[in-house]
Amino acid sequence: MGAAPPLIEMTGIVKRYGGVLACDGVDLTLRAGEVHALLGENGAGKSTLMKILSGDVADHAGEISIEGHPAQFAKPADAQQAGIAMIHQELDLVPGLSVAENLHLGREPRTRLGTVDRRAMAARTRELLTRTGIDIDPARPVGALRVGEQQLVTIARALLLEARVLIMDEPTSALSTAEVERLFGVIGELRRGGTGIVYISHRMDEIGQVADRATVLRNGRKVAEFDAKEMTAEQAAEAMVGHAVRNRFPGGAEVGEDLLNVRGLVVHPRRPRVGRREPGGVDLTVRRGEIVGLCGLLGSGRTELLEALFGAGPPGAWEGEVLLDGRPVRPGGPRRALNQGIAFVPEDRRGSGLVLEHSVLANTVLSVLGKLGVAGLVRRRAEVGATARSVERLKVKLGRMTDPVGTLSGGNQQKVVFGRMLLTEPRLLLLDDPTRGVDIGAKAEIYQLLGEIAERGIGVLLASSELPELVGACHRVVVLRGGRSVAEFDTSAAGEAELLAAAMGEAQSDVDDRAAEGARGGAR
Repeated sequence: MGAAPPLIEMTGIVKRYGGVLACDGVDLTLRAGEVHALLGENGAGKSTLMKILSGDVADHAGEISIEGHPAQFAKPADAQQAGIAMIHQELDLVPGLSVAENLHLGREPRTRLGTVDRRAMAARTRELLTRTGIDIDPARPVGALRVGEQQLVTIARALLLEARVLIMDEPTSALSTAEVERLFGVIGELRRGGTGIVYISHRMDEIGQVADRATVLRNGRKVAEFDAKEMTAEQAAEAMVGHAVRNRFPGGAEVGEDLLNVRGLVVHPRRPRVGRREPGGVDLTVRRGEIVGLCGLLGSGRTELLEALFGAGPPGAWEGEVLLDGRPVRPGGPRRALNQGIAFVPEDRRGSGLVLEHSVLANTVLSVLGKLGVAGLVRRRAEVGATARSVERLKVKLGRMTDPVGTLSGGNQQKVVFGRMLLTEPRLLLLDDPTRGVDIGAKAEIYQLLGEIAERGIGVLLASSELPELVGACHRVVVLRGGRSVAEFDTSAAGEAELLAAAMGEAQSDVDDRAAEGARGGAR
């Protein structure tokens, strides 16, 4: 008997958006029980190709077959009926609905009377959340969850479909190292059951761990295919951008005097929010020109600390001392923080950092409109000039500055947020997972930008879920656990294993043993 046909075979896929050729004759195969990585810069065609496979895009040329049988999808429901599910990079949850309602939206279990069986829905939700390694009340509104928790909810929702083909678009972009390990366990379970997985990620260190093969797209074309276990990050990066990439972390900036001093910070919100981990005893220092990292697992309080310092958290009282250039800082909202010289780039750029339907220009100057006008009237020439300088400085790739910012790639959207904050001329820059979901080329540019910011004497407090980023980009790293600062490391003398051990509250030997066991499991 001949070999079984591929689970999925896409042949000669072509898709145009006006004059832009998003996919140009792309071929892709996926076998049962295989994890096939799909790599490329933002805008390379990865998402378009997967939207075609998942039925989100029906108007295209080329052929799709499932186990040798031709298939056509006019809408996502057709693809789901064929056993294909997709976890989107940009979360498509309904904030006002509960976790259980989001998981079962459109496929709610029914009682004999035809009403929604909420007890069965909650039980199934708990089972799926346990599989993804998250402990959340099924009745909690999704809008009250952190981005990383929402990411795990979308993964649990995809598991509910029991799909034969699962497309994962940046599934780990908001997850910490421990949550990534749990996700990889779920992926192993799925592949043993014969599920084929297309895995899109910009984290090169993940590909060799989880994938069997890797296909690279560039400018809408398939340019390379690798054995993922043998592929190096340098090979993948060069194939993605068409030339060698220096993914260099910033370095060499001269560190000056203390800029930010936080001593015993405890935040008491007037209306505590379920699931938030407010600062409960934080000590740290950031000096001029220094990049200080914040490390911690999901729920450790990294985001809440940055929001508190920027005045974006829930109103409440502070205990302890926060000094900026020796002067006390007190909560008073983002406008006061900006006036004091504190700027913030949030982790959810689409939900909290940008107004997607507004133009690049409007988003760039949003925080400095008061500086660009006279007597309350904003000068158009000043807006255009400030935006042009920001776009040129940060190398934002766009058509026109009047285009909606939502039409840009993820990396370029992030640069727009950076540009707006830098126009405020901050003394302290707060960054929450600034390279989340951006490609390797954009990451390199952001790291270069961080180096330039530090050289100007601006202090940077950088929260990240990527340990290599913390070790490579930061001078020092402060570890948070349960809202408290529990350890501090100089990155010239400590590595990823030490950070992970402190974040998890484990002995170093325990982390080493678990990593070795994971490697043996991957080899099997």
